[in-house]
Amino acid sequence: MESAIPEHLRQARQCPVATPAAYQPPFPAWTSRFSPLTGQVVMAYFGVQGRDPVALSDLAPVTGRFGQARGPLFWDGAECIDDQGFHTCIAIAYWADVQAFADWQQHSGFGAWWQHPDREQGPLGWFMEVVCPTAERFETVFSSPDRPEGIGHLASGVSEPILEHGYWGSARDRLPLAQIDALLPGRATGSTEPGLRQRPPGRDNLCLIRSGQDWSDTRDQERTLYLRDVQPVLAAGMTFLRDQGRDIGCLSCRFMQVLDRSGLPLEKSFGLACFDDLANLERWAKTHPTHVAIFGGFMNYVQTLNFQIQLRLYHEVSVIPAQAQFFEYVNCHPGSGLLSR
Repeated sequence: MESAIPEHLRQARQCPVATPAAYQPPFPAWTSRFSPLTGQVVMAYFGVQGRDPVALSDLAPVTGRFGQARGPLFWDGAECIDDQGFHTCIAIAYWADVQAFADWQQHSGFGAWWQHPDREQGPLGWFMEVVCPTAERFETVFSSPDRPEGIGHLASGVSEPILEHGYWGSARDRLPLAQIDALLPGRATGSTEPGLRQRPPGRDNLCLIRSGQDWSDTRDQERTLYLRDVQPVLAAGMTFLRDQGRDIGCLSCRFMQVLDRSGLPLEKSFGLACFDDLANLERWAKTHPTHVAIFGGFMNYVQTLNFQIQLRLYHEVSVIPAQAQFFEYVNCHPGSGLLSR
């Protein structure tokens, strides 16, 4: 059984691990393996919002440029409704380095399109949320090794089954930087200027989690159990974070339905949440009734099926310094994303 932290990122640990003594995970999990040359990656969330339904096709001015030189190595689309009832569609794109992202913005014409005054007109709002963590600042975990998601599409391979999963605090134990850094939160660095284009400030060690579910392979009893017992409790927890999460350190949460390239829904979803502190994410996961219900429902589900499940789960967690964040909202309502947070 491997450590989730690759050998080239291991250091003499200064911060304690949460792994129990003589721990054996109750089920296997895997993590993505990246080249030792991997530096600063780009996770870019391009969004459109409106009071009326919006579609992935509304993001064609963005996604239509992805195929140009220096475009993302992977992207996928998803939709949700936010806490103000606005329909939102997002294209999530991943680059292996920040220079490629900068080159793409300039040479594809995206930068000029984004800055055009037309973005500030009409019924649609637009936003761009970009974080650029280094390899020591993000981690992944998958319940299956053969179907990558998110940043996993940029990996060079997959680990053997890992030790650090299935217990409270395991996400921190998988983060390479957490070996020597407590990843304490920082205050927002600045303020948001008024206007139709708003850029909320970054904050040190902002914690971003994308946590997904794929039930497309489930059948018969398992599908019934997932749709009847697990999915509603999961949706309730995401709704709590979306509507009331600010009080516990969740700055933004979207529970998203994944779309195929034509804009049709797939049997996949994910929660996309920003916390002001990794510790607040950990605290919600371990102690809050909404996540206790999610975890309890999932454990009942897997035990009923004797741990023989076709449901696929994954997540990626990043802890990002303020200077590696960029958020801009154009013609958006005041509560969008990280605005007014």
